[in-house]
Amino acid sequence: MPSAHPTYAGSMSAVPTVAELASCARVASRRLALLSRADKDAALRALADALDGATADIVAANAEDVARGRDNGMADGLVDRLTLTEDRVAAVAEALRDIAALPDPVGEIVRGSTLANGLQIRQVRVPMGVVGMIYEARPNVTVDAAGLGLKSGNAVILRGGSAAESTNRTLVDVMRGALESQGLPVDAMALLEGGREVVKELLTARGQVDLIIPRGGAGLIQTVVTESTVPVIETGVGNCHVYVDAAADLDKALAIALNSKTHRVGVCNAAENLLVHEALADQFLPRVLAALDGAGVVLHTDPAAGSAAEQAGIPHQLATEEDWDTEYLALEMAVAVVPDLDAALAHIQAHTSGHTEAIVTEDRAAARRFTTEVDAAAVMVNASTRFTDGGEFGFGAEIGISTQKLHARGPMALPELTTTKWIVEGDGQIR
Repeated sequence: MPSAHPTYAGSMSAVPTVAELASCARVASRRLALLSRADKDAALRALADALDGATADIVAANAEDVARGRDNGMADGLVDRLTLTEDRVAAVAEALRDIAALPDPVGEIVRGSTLANGLQIRQVRVPMGVVGMIYEARPNVTVDAAGLGLKSGNAVILRGGSAAESTNRTLVDVMRGALESQGLPVDAMALLEGGREVVKELLTARGQVDLIIPRGGAGLIQTVVTESTVPVIETGVGNCHVYVDAAADLDKALAIALNSKTHRVGVCNAAENLLVHEALADQFLPRVLAALDGAGVVLHTDPAAGSAAEQAGIPHQLATEEDWDTEYLALEMAVAVVPDLDAALAHIQAHTSGHTEAIVTEDRAAARRFTTEVDAAAVMVNASTRFTDGGEFGFGAEIGISTQKLHARGPMALPELTTTKWIVEGDGQIR
């Protein structure tokens, strides 16, 4: 296996600094920009094969991180996000092959025309250049970001959470070794190590790094947004709601609420709030609360939902104002009864993080109002919130889910990792 930091060109440090990594990444990005789609796709498949071949090493390194996390009291949902099994390593590798199968956005003509004076102008997609990725204990992000960066022609500086330190180092070593075997610049992907001071250096490396993408909890994202002098695409936390409308099919509603909450709890597209129209409360609440309780979900209820839980003998806690704004990332959910669609929309507007909101209804007019009025990156009608995902949307692996409104919104994949340049071709025209 390659060493922890195989030959960063020009680096004089045992552990490269941000400036050294960025300088090497810039050189690598210029080489990547010249690669054909065939070259990039072959490299992605080589990376995938290398990860498959190193599965035992990756799982062993990950076991160290998981054990350390448990010893430090890491929550079960976060341990799940950290864990890489053999099957998950295979899935991560397969995601790289999926990226290889996707169209290459680089070189795509966004728009163009021929002016009256004969000038031909076109707007073309080009790589960003050097992208800094800051994220927490999700080692799959290491591979997804590296793969999407490679396909879109960007060099990527990866700053993963310390909880996944051993796993991330092994993953990056394996992938850099695969690049080297393909004759490609290994500095197309690099792991940034060190304490908080190096993160500050990355955030302020304006002119050396073209873009920062944070992916993690609210604290991490807020820190990056407020302290970075490098442009940031803001990804967001997922305080997601499922609203069960008066015209809902109750079997669909039960399945959607349960899946949205319990399918995988430590992820941003898991639902944290359930809103139920009062017309269905007597019929639906006993069923859904029993199902959630049976799945181990701790219920935080408003008085009306709490009354239904008490009558059914289901454990619950009275929700505080804080509960409605909490991204639990755990088997916990806040539940409220609302008098109508207007109240549901008002509740969501007051507490949404702008990630994903869902309505369950057979009333098309209610669905139209919900999709029109809810201000979120993704809005689901009769579907689980868990579908807000680049892979599920057919984008291949995702770099993150943006909750901002500029440049990119929702699951971000290859096109969102490009910018554009205008190319103007003439035949001697002067103004």
